[in-house]
Amino acid sequence: MSKAAPEIKQLAVDAPIQNSPYEEPTRYWKYEGREPVLVEGLRREAGYYFRPRTRGPKGQMSLLADEQFVPLELVNRLRGRVAEWRKQNYRGATPVTRRLLEHWGDPNREPRLFFCQREAVETIIWLTEINGKDGPRLSVPLDEVADTEGIRRGYKPLRRRACKMATGSGKTVVMAMVAAWTWLNKAHYPKDRRFSDAILVVCPGLTIRERLQVLRPGSPGNYYDKFGLIPPGMGDLLGRGKIRITNWHEFLLRDDGKSRRVVQRGVEPDDVFAERVLKDLGSARNILVFNDEAHHAYRPPTLTPEQAEELTAEERQEEEEATVWVQGLDRINAMRGINFCLDLSATPFYIGGSRHEEGTPFPWVVSDFGLVDAIESGLVKIPRVPVASNTGRAIPEFFNLWRWINEKLKEEDPASAGTGRRGPKPEAVLREADGALQQLAGLWKATFDDFAVEGRPVPPAMIVVCDNTALSQVFHEHISGERTVTIEGEDGKKRKTTVYNPGQVFPELLSNTEGYQPTMRIDSRLITEAEAEGDGKSRGAAGEELRHRVSTVGKEGEPGEDVRCVVSVAMLTEGWDANNVTQILGLRAFDSQLLCEQVVGRALRRISYDVDRDTGLLREEDADVYGVPFEVIPVKKKPSGPTPPPPPKFLVRALEERAALAIEFPLVEGYVYEVTDRIRADLEAAPRIVVDPQAQPTEVISRPKVWVEGGPPSLVGPGGTVTQTRAEYYATVRMQTIEFDLARRITQALIGTSEQDGQPGFRRRAAHVLFPQVVAVVRQFLAKRVDYSGIDPKEIGLEYYRKQVEERLLAVIEPDEESRETSLLPRVERFRPVGTTGDVIFSTSRPVRATLHSHISHVVLDSITWEGSAAFHLEAAAAAGVVQTYAKNDHLGFVIPYDWGDKPHAYIPDYLVRLRNGVTLILEIKGQEREQDRQKYAAAGRWVSAVNNAGQWGTWAFVVCKEMATLPAVLKEWAATDCGAVARAVVPDRANGNKNEGNG
Repeated sequence: MSKAAPEIKQLAVDAPIQNSPYEEPTRYWKYEGREPVLVEGLRREAGYYFRPRTRGPKGQMSLLADEQFVPLELVNRLRGRVAEWRKQNYRGATPVTRRLLEHWGDPNREPRLFFCQREAVETIIWLTEINGKDGPRLSVPLDEVADTEGIRRGYKPLRRRACKMATGSGKTVVMAMVAAWTWLNKAHYPKDRRFSDAILVVCPGLTIRERLQVLRPGSPGNYYDKFGLIPPGMGDLLGRGKIRITNWHEFLLRDDGKSRRVVQRGVEPDDVFAERVLKDLGSARNILVFNDEAHHAYRPPTLTPEQAEELTAEERQEEEEATVWVQGLDRINAMRGINFCLDLSATPFYIGGSRHEEGTPFPWVVSDFGLVDAIESGLVKIPRVPVASNTGRAIPEFFNLWRWINEKLKEEDPASAGTGRRGPKPEAVLREADGALQQLAGLWKATFDDFAVEGRPVPPAMIVVCDNTALSQVFHEHISGERTVTIEGEDGKKRKTTVYNPGQVFPELLSNTEGYQPTMRIDSRLITEAEAEGDGKSRGAAGEELRHRVSTVGKEGEPGEDVRCVVSVAMLTEGWDANNVTQILGLRAFDSQLLCEQVVGRALRRISYDVDRDTGLLREEDADVYGVPFEVIPVKKKPSGPTPPPPPKFLVRALEERAALAIEFPLVEGYVYEVTDRIRADLEAAPRIVVDPQAQPTEVISRPKVWVEGGPPSLVGPGGTVTQTRAEYYATVRMQTIEFDLARRITQALIGTSEQDGQPGFRRRAAHVLFPQVVAVVRQFLAKRVDYSGIDPKEIGLEYYRKQVEERLLAVIEPDEESRETSLLPRVERFRPVGTTGDVIFSTSRPVRATLHSHISHVVLDSITWEGSAAFHLEAAAAAGVVQTYAKNDHLGFVIPYDWGDKPHAYIPDYLVRLRNGVTLILEIKGQEREQDRQKYAAAGRWVSAVNNAGQWGTWAFVVCKEMATLPAVLKEWAATDCGAVARAVVPDRANGNKNEGNG
């Protein structure tokens, strides 16, 4: 049996900051039951939350157990030993080390160093200088060489020590402190192999490498001077140390001076490799290595050829990076010797795609100061997350936004949610997420105004973290108005060019122009395109410029100084130190606390470290976070017991002996009109739009929260709730702007349907004539057919509602001509214009009911009560002579095209029914009606109108049956109606399924 999902507890604390950032934590929030408890006099145990996973077929991951807390035993033991050593005034350390530690811990120094920084360095020093002297020796697991080729070459295990430090807690300062410790000790004790005079720094990318230049003594802004790390009189000795800062790409083996993208042992000899990579370190040996963002540096498990074939592109990229990185260290260790590796990361865990158990820590983690600890010490901003909305849902929509959007799309139309790795359609995500985006942007706008009043030199930044490059492109275009289009020049060659239109999110602040781009996009596709520009030495310059701009967001006088919004995929998950981020929107899947911490960490770097004189604690700073769900997600366990037998299958097929009962239908793929410059719109035929806060919440109560399910703390925040609305959006957007933008989109859609397949349509030269007419239609529709539910009418400007307005009006706008030739006509498929029940044959394990009066042998019952009842009534009506024949629309191929969410959809009605008067009825069996259903019904009316106008497929009608008891009467009424009247009355009364006069 599967485990029921426990209730998500919403636990908040009024005072999240409980500890001084400069002292060891002595208080923490413990979460038991429904109320948080403040534990005093103790420190939170080091550990992590882990959900075991196993690999399923073709690389899919199967969740097999709930997330559980696992203590970091080595870290907890080291904490006690190091704390005792600290109390003993660092007894047993070298005089140089003791002087450094006392200097770093001086409470009167400026600036003071954080306790987490000092503890990480103390742990590294204790393991190097003290371990085994003051008690039993603690063993740290080695990183053993696993591959047979490496063992054959004599590669030795690597000694590694990983320090887990939350983003924003100062990892680069820790590297500078360890560098000062090893260099100064080596200068005093040159023969002591515990210390190194040469340091190799390895990082994932170029932007991080640039940021780490502060580790060079004497360089502008170096951390030794900035943070006063060197005691008086020792500065001259620091210059004796050597440092080389590189990235893992330098570890790619070379052949004739060219890098290879595949690791091949023997292409470049190990001694040549070491000399090239360590060129700035001379002939140095016993090298100290700093692995920055070290969760990328691990040994992938050995794969069989079959397993290697199943790797995704993302997994192959991770495989290459990890393999190149660690094997490069193996070569250096073999040729020059590595003292040890210091691994720095906020998440030193095996990451997704590593093929290790995702979320398990590296076994050599020796120090832990995670995100919750950093929040309780005030080292980072406090996330404000949605805790309630005016929809009343238990879990606010904007909290786990991606899940809400996907569930909503799957419920409305499974096709809109996408399949496999592709995920939902970007336009559909934009439609559903626009409310959250506009609301969060309103908070950003208020922060922007506050920054201006305070005279801050850089604006606040908002981040939109997307699931994939297609999604980032759509959101970037929506916010910035910037688009890349392909045009054909006079010479016939096609060229890409950039066009700039006003964006849909505070366009006066976030829209891009040719000379100013406050909104930028950064993802792998854009980087690839930028690096492909130019030739020779200029190739890749655009890509480097893009990287440099994003790496300097929020820094005065740098290219990223004026950036206000960053739309990204994975480029901001690490190595990004902007501190002016105040809002973050997550539009991707989050299936672990690890990933939540990686992403939300981009918004949590503090701007100020001012201490409140009354409390001695850092003053609170916060960041608004939508769509990054800090919670333990419940999962189902694998069922126990034997596998049940498969259900029986039935063959459903067209019966040759019933060929006379066949139903044929046109396969319509679109519509056309005769040429015209005038339009008309029957607005009464367009379904109403209801502005519903249940669909797009208009108010969110936000509060820094603790989301707990089954016990583990995931987030803490300050007390006091904040009601967040779209007031800023309403105040800055004009209704006329919304109306004109809607009219522009609809006009473009109308002229875009012209001259397709050589059939007539609206003339392109009529755009300037059509636009004012469409504006008038839009205004009438907004005034007459929209129920605003007491909400500001500008709510209709959200992308969610804009799409509905467009789709409603495109379904009812038609040429205003009296002649029959200008009627709406169907555009059928060229190679298969007609479908038939004779093509049906398939197997199913669903319940079925045998038929007597249908060409198809069985009716498949998706809903036994509704569709089973409908089949009974249809058989009875056929026996009574009201119905000639009918067919369930299952594997029949009868679809009605319609637009929803900026993309084409296919509506599949339930039944086709041929009545005794020759009318073919499209029958929908429907209970509760949703907004998308109303759009389907409008499209069905349009389909019926076009097909009836064509005249070659008989007379058709459309009806929705919501009360099954009325179906016999409805069938009789339609069967008794004159065919000519049926052709003029095709819009269903959705309350009872009866006919309603009007144009379809």
